[in-house]
Amino acid sequence: MQKTLMAGVALAAMLAIAPATKAQNAPAVKAQADRIVAGPMVETPSARLTQLFMSSDEATMKRNPLNAMFRGDMRYADRFGDYISDAYLASEKAATEADLKALAAIDRMALSADEQVSYDVFKWQRTTDLKGFSPEILAATVGRPIDHFNGLHQFVPDIFSGQSVAQFNTLKDYEDNLKRLDGFVIAMDRSLVRMKEGVAAGVVQPKLVSERVLGQLDRAVASGVDGSPLMMPLKKFPDGISAADQARLKADYGAMMRDKVLPSYTRMRDYVRDTYLAASRGSDRPGLLSMPGGPTLYRHLVATQTTTAMTPDEIHALGLSEVARIHGEMDGIIKKVGFKGDRPAFFNHIRTDPKFKMASREAMTQAYYDIGKRVDKNIGKLFSTFPKAKLEIRPYPEFLEKDSAGGSYMPGTPDGRRPGIFYFNAYDLPARTTPGMETLYLHEGAPGHHFQIALANENTRLPSFQRFGGNTAYVEGWALYAESLGPEIGMLTDPYQYFGRLDDEILRAMRLVVDTGLHHKGWSRERAIKYMLANSSMGETDATNEVDRYVAMPAQALAYKVGQIRIREARTRAEKALGPKFDVKAFHEQVLMSGALPLEVLDAKIDRWIAATKQRA
Repeated sequence: MQKTLMAGVALAAMLAIAPATKAQNAPAVKAQADRIVAGPMVETPSARLTQLFMSSDEATMKRNPLNAMFRGDMRYADRFGDYISDAYLASEKAATEADLKALAAIDRMALSADEQVSYDVFKWQRTTDLKGFSPEILAATVGRPIDHFNGLHQFVPDIFSGQSVAQFNTLKDYEDNLKRLDGFVIAMDRSLVRMKEGVAAGVVQPKLVSERVLGQLDRAVASGVDGSPLMMPLKKFPDGISAADQARLKADYGAMMRDKVLPSYTRMRDYVRDTYLAASRGSDRPGLLSMPGGPTLYRHLVATQTTTAMTPDEIHALGLSEVARIHGEMDGIIKKVGFKGDRPAFFNHIRTDPKFKMASREAMTQAYYDIGKRVDKNIGKLFSTFPKAKLEIRPYPEFLEKDSAGGSYMPGTPDGRRPGIFYFNAYDLPARTTPGMETLYLHEGAPGHHFQIALANENTRLPSFQRFGGNTAYVEGWALYAESLGPEIGMLTDPYQYFGRLDDEILRAMRLVVDTGLHHKGWSRERAIKYMLANSSMGETDATNEVDRYVAMPAQALAYKVGQIRIREARTRAEKALGPKFDVKAFHEQVLMSGALPLEVLDAKIDRWIAATKQRA
């Protein structure tokens, strides 16, 4: 899973934020678009397309300064941004409409093949964004600004801790962060307002999500001033900051935490505990099906996350089919290792045998380092272009690990100042097993998220929205496809590790069943957990966390398997069409070097490459 900041309504659903800076107003956005469309005219369609991309991206960064920070662009680092006020949402919608109007005025057929890909991606993204600003979608999202995976109460301490996104190298960095924290406090209070609006409309989180959020808020309040991750940058100052400035900063940050940040956490904690929890939806039917506007929202999220026109029923059926197929492969591994018992007994064997447990988080870290070295030896067999960015391997910070996924990837910056980070979860080690560790590294590290995201970020030939944007079906589909490449680079030779790959793959197949079951068919949390335990070797802790993730993030988990299937089908299509002329390195170049593409755009690109390759042959 990629950890990053998402734009548009997806971000609006994650952050409920009051105006910290003046938003660009809708008439100004429209006037800007009219200038692009009507004049002064740039001479060629290609130049006009480039101008549109550049002006749209720059305006987006000004309106969304935290997005800029993720890229390492610190021009707006003293601003927090406004991501969900009515004025902000109106401005974003106007900007989206203006971009689409300007794009429609450009003759697509007069563009080069690469420019046509960019045109198609931009059109898909902005059209999707615009649908997200429809009244029925906003009504079902803005009143639910936080959950236990997403929300500024968790998100901001992580990225402002000095351990991930925000950098603390100069005195200005520290002072900019103080200004951002002022915006964060405003954001927390506006989140509270949005939550109250949601309660009034019946648009609320399920109780199981609210209970987890309450636990997070309790821990944040209990940490006090000194225990907050937001104080971590003060534990060690960089060279060049005087003793006097250090003392002043410690006093200023202490006052900020004591007088503003912690009280904002306390206000939200008290409201969730005293009011919101009782108003939350029951866990007997925690999916969107039971919420006003939920079915419409779910259909929108399915289309957005998968970039396809598949229906929830089609996705559910695909999941059942894939689970059955993967079970067949699992049975082959069970026979190969000589296990005496059926599949459920083998699942329990994996869950409980001490030989599949890690003794400590330090041992787990070293094991991932060793896996990384083995991957590096043979990765050149499949790829000709490699990221310049380094990849670091870290366990989740302890303040995040309880509610985090099994692993995730935090992108670095294009200039290499911040490396890409593969996070793994060392919480509750007795409940975690070692089969699947190689697979998790292939997914989050190389050649999964690190390759795909870093190569896009470093590709300066691409427009910024392709370098830094994306869609879940491609991003997670690629990472799941990357897992399957293990045998081609000498990994997964141990049958238990190969079983771990199948177990991870069946997790993605089960997601198709469980996510649609929860949000489309009205499954209970208990039924979803039992389904996952019955069909994989997952422990109950992991299965529960997975189900609660699907409840909190509807449709996101559908994208993995749908994307992986389409990428694998594209490779199979190319292998059959090109025969001995098929070059896997060239295929991966075609998939990776245009950024994250909607699946229909990717299919069209691969088909053009196949035709051109056959013609050259």
